Amino acid sequence: MTEKLFSLPVVDQISPYLSLRQIGELPVLVVNHPKVRAAVTLQGAQLIAWQPNGEKPVIWLSEKTAFSNGKAIRGGVPICWPWFGPAGKPGHGFARVQPWTLSAHDENEENVLLTLVLESNEQTKALWPHDFTLFARFRLGERCEIELEAHGDYQATCALHSYFCVADITEVEVSGLGNPYIDKVKDGEPGTSADGKQRYTQRVDRIYTQPDDCSLIHDRQGQRVIEVYHHHHSDVVTWNPGVELSCSMDDMANEGYKTMVCVETARINRPMKSTVEQPARLATTFRVRNKR
Repeated sequence: MTEKLFSLPVVDQISPYLSLRQIGELPVLVVNHPKVRAAVTLQGAQLIAWQPNGEKPVIWLSEKTAFSNGKAIRGGVPICWPWFGPAGKPGHGFARVQPWTLSAHDENEENVLLTLVLESNEQTKALWPHDFTLFARFRLGERCEIELEAHGDYQATCALHSYFCVADITEVEVSGLGNPYIDKVKDGEPGTSADGKQRYTQRVDRIYTQPDDCSLIHDRQGQRVIEVYHHHHSDVVTWNPGVELSCSMDDMANEGYKTMVCVETARINRPMKSTVEQPARLATTFRVRNKR
């Protein structure tokens, strides 16, 4: 899927390293830089690829996702806002299915910077009665930085719902999650991890409520560690659908769960609060460390 993104025809060469292309019904910004390849859809301001030079793809994207207007993309880094989960419709909020606008871009020898913006409109106000302006900023290079900045007067729950590529989920361990968690598979039952680590022998859907500032995805089969840094967060969510749920999902292959894991920077139990004077932020940084 990643290779397909970079072979799409160019609609507009915006700058030497940045082009606008089309996948299905959706326009996508494609970064082809000496140090990184990446892609961000205008719908949802959603990162769907990030691959530093010499690395395997880091961001997981379902081969069965539909790139359709108004339909959520399965994979990448969806921006779940202004609610997380089933608190409203659509699930995980409307920001990830709204069209955003590229408002600024820059590039240098190290990275490409993108800023996308979404403002309240008639459609969003029918779902959520608040005026807002959202900025999504991306710094794409040998590491990946994503920042969501929310302006307005309200509170919201949100997550940067990051999907990562792994070689074999049964060989994956995520550390740095902290001890207490809420188990969504068990209807919100509280639990405790003795070592702050998560393994994936079956379906996992947990909100860790006292996480460290950095989670490490130990991809043993893939011989690498993916570092996930969390900024302005209160929670970290980790998710893998397991075999039964994966088989029931139209936008995921039956065995799709085997090569992905979600580790999400989130504000759920302590919602982000923005005021007219003070915007709210949520941010994450990714970096890859090979074990060879």
